[in-house]
Amino acid sequence: MFVLLPDVAEQEARRAASWISSRGLRSGDRLGVIAGNHPGYVPLTLGALRSGVVPVPINVHLSSVERARIVADADCALVVDESSWPDLSSGATSELAPHPLARPMHYTSGTTGLAKGVWSGVLSEDEAAALSADESELWDPRPGEIYLMCSPLHHSAPHRITISALAAGARVLVFEHFDAVEVTKAFRDEGVSGAFLVPTHLRRLLNEGFKAPAARRILHAGEACPEPLKRRAIGAFGADNLWEFYGSTEGQFTLCSSSEWLERPGTIGRARTGRRLTVDDPDENGVGTIWVEAPSFARWEYWRDPEKTASSWRGPSFTVGDIGQLDADGYLYLEGRREDLIISGGVNVYPAEVERVLAEHPDVIEAAVFGVPDDEWGQRVCAAITGSAEPDAVRAFAKDRLPGSHAPKEVFVVDELPRTQTGKIRRSELASRTA
Repeated sequence: MFVLLPDVAEQEARRAASWISSRGLRSGDRLGVIAGNHPGYVPLTLGALRSGVVPVPINVHLSSVERARIVADADCALVVDESSWPDLSSGATSELAPHPLARPMHYTSGTTGLAKGVWSGVLSEDEAAALSADESELWDPRPGEIYLMCSPLHHSAPHRITISALAAGARVLVFEHFDAVEVTKAFRDEGVSGAFLVPTHLRRLLNEGFKAPAARRILHAGEACPEPLKRRAIGAFGADNLWEFYGSTEGQFTLCSSSEWLERPGTIGRARTGRRLTVDDPDENGVGTIWVEAPSFARWEYWRDPEKTASSWRGPSFTVGDIGQLDADGYLYLEGRREDLIISGGVNVYPAEVERVLAEHPDVIEAAVFGVPDDEWGQRVCAAITGSAEPDAVRAFAKDRLPGSHAPKEVFVVDELPRTQTGKIRRSELASRTA
């Protein structure tokens, strides 16, 4: 674990900006960054962003071939990795804009195909200030507080919360890797006020008997949080302190307090400030493609892919292909991705709907539902589970609570579910494993 201090990070960011400029990079250029949770990661990317240079964070765990593909696709003017990291402890400094003038060009996780760069360009100072205020509203960091980060900084949410916390004058504890025992200890001993966690983190922390008496702003996202886990987490953090948000690499959609969730179990909240949600072409149950109207500072495009960009935008609104439904008060209920939809015997089966039921089984820890080709039904519903439950017992449990078309025809017990580093389940990998 290392600690990022606001004043130190500011000076290092100024040195980073000077170093980047000395390498010939100018506003709008891309800087490839290949590293784990390195102490200089945020100062380097922050110095770039506040001088208009756009970092391209690249997962250090990708194969060399995939890393090279991203570097070439992004047309990076310079690439920095841990072997070529600049010394930010001394040297010349540059003046910086008050706020980041861009968003990093993150590449999508690739769960539904080849990863794509999300490009937002360089913002005006007014738009940069609006973006910074929007981030602060979500994370709500305060001067002197301590925030904790245990997710990879090359992903969007961990990077954003760290920058927002430092800008507010908060300190940030950063873990190189998630360790439930050490993170629990940090919460207990350091008086952590805020953190970003994914449901897998929540589950492992709670299994350690976790309590967080000082926590004020804990946000979770990354994947659906099963109801039993959500209720346990609310018990550990408190309904006033645990929040959920829904977003993607591309942009933000909703925010939900635990108090709202307790009133409407299963919701992921209402549209964030400055946004408006709609559901396109809903079916008889009100489920359709989710669109969100985005503020001007949150516009983006898929890097060098105008066709994909055009299919994702409709006026000021965009979609990432997720599907869900809105209730009469504007609360959103997520059903998953369009690509995950299973059509069995002509019936639409949304994995999230089935997973919510399977998670209620006392011996199921996690569940992932996916479709595999079937000669008779087109696709048949299958489930992979972790825990001590017997497959036949899980099938019977589901059959008693779901329509026949939705109950899994096959249940596989696995040691763990395959996930991306942000916690999203790789359903296509499960389908190939069981084919």
